[in-house]
Amino acid sequence: MGARHTYRVIVRGVWDGLTAEDRERLLAGADRHGLSSMRFTEEGSLTYDTALRRFSYRFTVVSDADDGEEMAALLAEERAEAALAALGLGYRSLTSTATDMDTMKVNDRGRRPARPARPR
Repeated sequence: MGARHTYRVIVRGVWDGLTAEDRERLLAGADRHGLSSMRFTEEGSLTYDTALRRFSYRFTVVSDADDGEEMAALLAEERAEAALAALGLGYRSLTSTATDMDTMKVNDRGRRPARPARPR
């Protein structure tokens, strides 16, 4: 088994075929699924707004580094599909973006001395 990397994956989709009851249930929970609830977790963090057009899930996926971001994205999409199915909610057009946190370059500007200003 190769090295394990941690990926942050955002899965986006469009609600599809929501019933009146689905919409009512989603709207009742919208305050718990807004911008302030955005977190990357293994089980996924669902966010959406009251327009109920689009949604996103944020996942943390730990996977073999050799499998890369594409596999992490596929795993996250499978998790999103399972979670949405468990909730009985319709969706379509899933897309995902994965970031390998173990290879991400850290911006350490705070540790470097500031450059002198250029004369004008």
